Amino acid sequence: MGKKSVKENKNMYQLAREEAKLTRAAVEDITDGVLKENRIEKIENGTLNAYPEDVLKMAQVYNKPELCNYYCTKECEIGKKYVPAVESIHDLPQTTMGLLSSLNSLTRYKDRIIDITADGKITDDEKADFEQFKQHLDEMALAIESLRLWAEKR
Repeated sequence: MGKKSVKENKNMYQLAREEAKLTRAAVEDITDGVLKENRIEKIENGTLNAYPEDVLKMAQVYNKPELCNYYCTKECEIGKKYVPAVESIHDLPQTTMGLLSSLNSLTRYKDRIIDITADGKITDDEKADFEQFKQHLDEMALAIESLRLWAEKR
């Protein structure tokens, strides 16, 4: 069995592997060599960028679907712009309440968004309300992503 790392500032990938109580060698064995021990070490040390397929495999082996969200929101240029960053996965009641709260906010804006978009144009006096609606959509997307990640861990 390998030595326990005393390195400070461990990245998300190393923390996830250690939480799963796996050595790099064990990960190589579990993945039938798809993830090589030296590649994992370089990814964890930050000397090599992970490929999406590396992250997918680590997320599966470590039972950490949030690694995919982390990769998309922190390392992928497209994901940084379009994927909501889930900072932590809460328990089911808290996650569900967040989703329902977001849904209620959107419901309150339903009539206003219909008024704004009915003519196919957003006028200057409608922009602030439309931006607020977009913010609520972002909150809902984050709540949905959180619930999806919670469900994947089960």
